[in-house]
Amino acid sequence: MKPRVLVTGAAGLIGQYVMRSALRWAPGWDVRGLTRAALDLTDLAAVERAWSFLQPSAVVHCAALSRTKDCEQDPHLARRVNVEATAHLARLCHEIPFVFLSSGEVFDGRRGWYQEDDRPTPMNVYGKTKVEAEQYVLQNPRHTVVRIVLTAGTSQHGDRSFVEDMCRTAQAGKNVTLYADEFRCPLPAGVIARAVWELIQRDCQGLYHLGGSERLTRWEIGEAVLPWYPELNGRLVKGSSRDHRGAPRPADLSLNCERIQRLLSFPIPGFRGWLAGRMRRGADLWDYESEFREA
Repeated sequence: MKPRVLVTGAAGLIGQYVMRSALRWAPGWDVRGLTRAALDLTDLAAVERAWSFLQPSAVVHCAALSRTKDCEQDPHLARRVNVEATAHLARLCHEIPFVFLSSGEVFDGRRGWYQEDDRPTPMNVYGKTKVEAEQYVLQNPRHTVVRIVLTAGTSQHGDRSFVEDMCRTAQAGKNVTLYADEFRCPLPAGVIARAVWELIQRDCQGLYHLGGSERLTRWEIGEAVLPWYPELNGRLVKGSSRDHRGAPRPADLSLNCERIQRLLSFPIPGFRGWLAGRMRRGADLWDYESEFREA
């Protein structure tokens, strides 16, 4: 029998790509996806029953309450989902590989190009819950934490990636304000999925940063995707984080990815270079199959 890997958050952006890419990057695994509708991870007894039935050999934990605004509005729920459910899964996985998708939001964004050894300094509820969850996961030397920042792709309901958020706002007849002084290192979800599969199959443990090789402002990111999304024409507005109202947002979440790059079989791309390559080849932007062939 093939070893079985469970993927939580299988209906989310990264979870979908991890599931769909399994045939390409993990053909030797029996991959099972867990969605929120199928299993409430905060119901600890139900999780234990599912665990006993499925008996996994590894787990990729993508599920989270990841909207910063939602976490600020309900910090109790954020802790239940992001911390308590993660800690419970980590305990169940005490003898098997466990890959936890964390976030660069564990940093305050004051300087950028963060390394894994830098001290976390979260400035919002989401970041604080991710830091606490990481601590539980890394108590086990067999477990893995991968911090990511800004993920591009298409989700099942069109409401998970930053590109989808921009397009929905524009289609509603509203302008999309993008800060020219807020930096990220975006990466396509398919690239993240491939990296996760390589970490599992190479049995790599510990803490890793995974982001694109280009440090871009939000405004530069919007300009980069504009040729692919005509609905954004005339809707992008250059703004400044000084005028931001709402949940705290780190200014610079660029990540140093040298540690994980040494382990991967492929170079981590920059976002603009990746987009330009797909345009030259005439590939569909987020098509699953072409993305995995070309990754």
